[in-house]
Amino acid sequence: MGTGRVVTAALAAFAAICAIAAPLAAQRVNPFAMELLEEHNRARAAVGVPRLAWSNRLAREAQAWAEELARRGHMLHADRSTRNGAGENLWMGSAGRYSAQTMVDGFVAEQRHFTNGTFPQVSTTGNWRDVGHYTQVIWGDTREVGCAVARGATYDFLVCRYFPAGNVYNRKAY
Repeated sequence: MGTGRVVTAALAAFAAICAIAAPLAAQRVNPFAMELLEEHNRARAAVGVPRLAWSNRLAREAQAWAEELARRGHMLHADRSTRNGAGENLWMGSAGRYSAQTMVDGFVAEQRHFTNGTFPQVSTTGNWRDVGHYTQVIWGDTREVGCAVARGATYDFLVCRYFPAGNVYNRKAY
C-alpha cells in the first residue's frame, strides 16, 4: 500500500473515532455534577421513584442563577416566570467546605418531617415548607435535574433545577 493510501486510511480511522467520541465528550458531565445527580437518585431510589436524568440545559440555567446569587451574597428563588416550568432548590454554605453529598443531604434531611400526602399536606409539622426541598428531590413526575455551584465572597451557592417541577398542589409526591 502506498504512503498516500496509508495516510488516507489513517485519516479515515481517526475521523471514525472522532465521530464516535464527539457525542460522548459532549455528554460528559463534571464529576461534581455527577455526584449531585447520584445523591438525588439515591434519595429517589429509597422511595422507589424513577431515576433523574442530567439536563445540561437546566444546569446552564442553574449556573446563571447561582452566579447571580454569589454576586448578591444571599439566597433568593428565581422568579417562576424565568424558570420555564422548572422547580428549584437552593443551598448555601461556607465556600469550599462542603461536598456534593452534604449539599444534597441538606435537602434530603427534611425527610424526617415528610408524609406522603396530597400536596401541600406533606409535612408532619403542618407546614409544607419544612419538606419542600425534599419533596422536590423525590417528586415522582420529575424526570430531569441540572445543578450548578457558584462561589461568592464567603459562601458557595448551589442551585438545582428540576423538570417538570414538583410540589404541585393537589398531587401526591409519588
